[in-house]
Amino acid sequence: MLRMSTFAAAVLGLLSAPVFAQGAVDGEEAVDSFVLPAFNGIAVSQAPEAGLGVCFGPFAADAMDCAVAQCVQQSGLGPEDCAPNLWCYPHGWVADIFMQHNEGPHWHKFVCDQQDQQSLEAIVKTECTKDYLASCEVVRIWDNEGQQVFGEGADPQLPAPPTAIE
Repeated sequence: MLRMSTFAAAVLGLLSAPVFAQGAVDGEEAVDSFVLPAFNGIAVSQAPEAGLGVCFGPFAADAMDCAVAQCVQQSGLGPEDCAPNLWCYPHGWVADIFMQHNEGPHWHKFVCDQQDQQSLEAIVKTECTKDYLASCEVVRIWDNEGQQVFGEGADPQLPAPPTAIE
């Protein structure tokens, strides 16, 4: 019985050591370290025939909120009209393709998660061969780091977090 109690106490002591090590250092309060995910995703929000928002970020909710805000700003409509319609994680190489139907309606289709530019271009070529399209062209391309390498437009990175108020 004594052996089991000693063993239990030793295990408890070893398991609690990391918790005690997280305490204050040199009189400063301990701060939880937070590590962001290694990859970013892409969020897209569209108001049909009216607006578009595109944002990259490590968290779906934040990137989608950003994309909705961009769509609202561009379209002048409300958030209920700018529904997020894509979250791709990790984003890989991404293309924004403008498509217009033979009967008039137009939209943006996003192709994501491609390993390289050649793969992306092959998918875009396939998308643009559909017989119901009157127009199909690549508007923007981002590489796997989220840097825009083709096209014009706003920088789709998440805005910087607000500075702390002291």
